[in-house]
Amino acid sequence: MDKGRFGVPAGARDWAVAVGVAAALLVAGLSGQRSATNLDLLLGYALLAGGGLALAAGRRAPVAVLAVTGLCAVGYQAAGFDVPVVAYLFAVYAAMRAGHRIITLAASVAMLAALPLAALASLHDMGEAYAQSRGALELAWLVAAGAAGEALRQAEWRADEAERTREETARRRADEERLRIARELHDSLTHQISIVKVQSEVAVHVARRRGEQVPHALLAIQEAGREATRELRATLEALRDDDTTPPHGLDHVPELVERAGRTGLEATLTIEGQRHDVPAAVSRTAYRVVQESLTNIARHAAAATASVRIDYRPDALVVRVDDDGTARPGTAPVPGVGLLGMRERVTALGGRLRAEPRSERGFTVQAELPMDQTS
Repeated sequence: MDKGRFGVPAGARDWAVAVGVAAALLVAGLSGQRSATNLDLLLGYALLAGGGLALAAGRRAPVAVLAVTGLCAVGYQAAGFDVPVVAYLFAVYAAMRAGHRIITLAASVAMLAALPLAALASLHDMGEAYAQSRGALELAWLVAAGAAGEALRQAEWRADEAERTREETARRRADEERLRIARELHDSLTHQISIVKVQSEVAVHVARRRGEQVPHALLAIQEAGREATRELRATLEALRDDDTTPPHGLDHVPELVERAGRTGLEATLTIEGQRHDVPAAVSRTAYRVVQESLTNIARHAAAATASVRIDYRPDALVVRVDDDGTARPGTAPVPGVGLLGMRERVTALGGRLRAEPRSERGFTVQAELPMDQTS
């Protein structure tokens, strides 16, 4: 809802102005109306009130309000009310502020031409009609109202343009920084990962040619090198193309578990609950939690088994990874970069992360990710 400096809704402000103008016109009409029939009086008061109250819609339909207030002004002049066209001045201001310059000019010329005729119809005297219409003074009021509306419109346009310029500058700087990071990653990591990948593949090839059994650790290094190459390539493409859609999510978790099993770890995956679509951010984070947890198990836990459980709940996705490694109850986990990264990802989505030793043996990582995220 549009609110002003003091938190008052725009609609309430519009109605306050409309009611105030209508009341002022009625008061002026009571003190300044000429002798007329009861029907003319009733019609005149209705037009005075209607012209003022119409201003409540000036923000939504400025052209329509311009027409209504102009017709009401002509009408109550014809009914014999010597009242300034105050409501029409507000309508001119609103229409000019909305950018309807030509329509406002045409409507104002037409109304200024109609006012003397309306006064003539009520006064039956051409000279007095022009005197009552106060053409020159009302023209000055209209010019002032139109100029005020146009000035405010120009000020708002300049403010919007300045805001767009700031946003474009910030976006350009972010793009430049993203490309710089992409270049740094490419120059530093790509070369090193390529060496690991090539050397592991050569070692596997040589071992097979000699008829030797390839160690599981070497196969794991080979697969990790391939996966790291794919991940790095996808990351660089995302950085260069400003594509925030990641290459991995929940659909790729089975591949993580399968790859962990090829390193000698007995890894299992369990899906619970009714599977349904989840926001992309939740899917990404769930994948990263599983990936980092399995990586930590392989590096530090000295575990024989690991279980990954994904529970689809109506309001949350719960990801849990357990292992039977060397962690013991009562020992605090060392907050490494991987664990901190998981916690940051989960809390950024409004979720909760629990990472602690199990009651019997091993370690547990559990992330609860709420579903009310934008995908």
